[in-house]
Amino acid sequence: MFLQKKENSLGIDWGAFYKGVFALVIPMALQNLINVGVTAADVIMLGRVGEKVLSGASLAGQVQYIMTLFLFGLTSGATVLTAQYWGKGDKNTIEKILGLGLRAAILVTAIFTVAALAIPGQLMRIFTSDPEVIAEGIKYLRIVAFSYVAMGITQTYLYIMRSVERVVVATVVYLLSLICNVILNAVFIFGLLGFPAMGIMGAALATLIARFLEVALVFGYARLFNRDIKFRMGYLLCTEKLLAQDFFRYAIPVIVNEVMWGLGTAANTAILGHMGSAAVAANSVAQVARQLATVVAFGLSSATAIYLGKTIGERKLEEAKAYAKRFLVLSIVMGAIGGAIILAAIPMATAALTLTSAAKEYLAVMFGVMSYFVIGQSYNSTMVVGVFRSGGDTRFGLLLDVSTMWCCSILIGFLAAFVFHCSVPVVYVCLMSDEIIKLPITTWRYTRYKWLKNVTRENLG
Repeated sequence: MFLQKKENSLGIDWGAFYKGVFALVIPMALQNLINVGVTAADVIMLGRVGEKVLSGASLAGQVQYIMTLFLFGLTSGATVLTAQYWGKGDKNTIEKILGLGLRAAILVTAIFTVAALAIPGQLMRIFTSDPEVIAEGIKYLRIVAFSYVAMGITQTYLYIMRSVERVVVATVVYLLSLICNVILNAVFIFGLLGFPAMGIMGAALATLIARFLEVALVFGYARLFNRDIKFRMGYLLCTEKLLAQDFFRYAIPVIVNEVMWGLGTAANTAILGHMGSAAVAANSVAQVARQLATVVAFGLSSATAIYLGKTIGERKLEEAKAYAKRFLVLSIVMGAIGGAIILAAIPMATAALTLTSAAKEYLAVMFGVMSYFVIGQSYNSTMVVGVFRSGGDTRFGLLLDVSTMWCCSILIGFLAAFVFHCSVPVVYVCLMSDEIIKLPITTWRYTRYKWLKNVTRENLG
């Protein structure tokens, strides 16, 4: 009651708040849905080809997944600064952050490109020991690796645009990319329109072409339409020391956090990968279902970081507290809706895909686990990615993920799989326990308000 009265005393127009929030959430949810659609297209089409092909593409995709975590760390670190400088009205400093972020992204993606081309077999063996799955994954990596740098440029630029509330451009870019990818997937995988049937190599080629389309669209937008935040070559090559220090101060914990979280997810995949191709195939479908069910929730967490960051940059700290409370309520609602969608999708998923009976049994269990997992994930991501990072509290997420994933869920799952030789469903429940463990910890951190800080400088711009 006291908090409600305090919110009312601030004179906040909650109608305008929800309008502004959903103006951010809806385009970003569509972007997340479109990005998941690319993965789903591969899963559905390759699932029609065969289980080994589907598993090979899924596990090869883990290399790109880990790379995107580095990129997400970089862009999230940039968002901490960009959103607050946007609230402050300092566009010149945002342009410098853009140049710095692009330089870091190009370096990271170039390293992953070289690794995927030079040692694809070794990378695949991290996730599976099945020689057929490894052979299919190598085919995929040797083509899709050439898309990594383009992907890094696109993701960094569009995330910076999101931070300054330019969210529609990313929706358009990713929508056109999805259409391109789906059409070319069908053509190259199954050999339509006179093309030879390429299987997994066709999926990789379609992805490569779609990524180059994305970066071409980004360059076109930057050159022809963006009048607020411009790309400047000088800022790509050189950045002020103080700004670079701020960037990496907030970006490095996020990068390490995302990488450790991603490696944890990859470790989950590797554990299941060594329990048979049926477990891998079922998990690849379950992960797509999770991504589809959380597109709005993850859009909400990103909107939270932008909206609160801008508010903090405007030095409206009490308003930021009130907004944060509303974001957390929304996260629970979105998570519950996502969980219900997953439960409803069980019969459709088992009927649509060509999977073994064992894989279908695993899939039903995994969907059940995901139905409650996504509620915790929605709440925790809004806390960690949205609320905490909006004020520069980036180190806490690192400590949280390392402790709950590596010291709890992964350790218990590993022991269940390889020491106690438990069944795949039991192992999966153990591996997916981290989001539930996080709930009381993130709530405690939120109530202490250590995340509520203005991190902008007065001597930049």
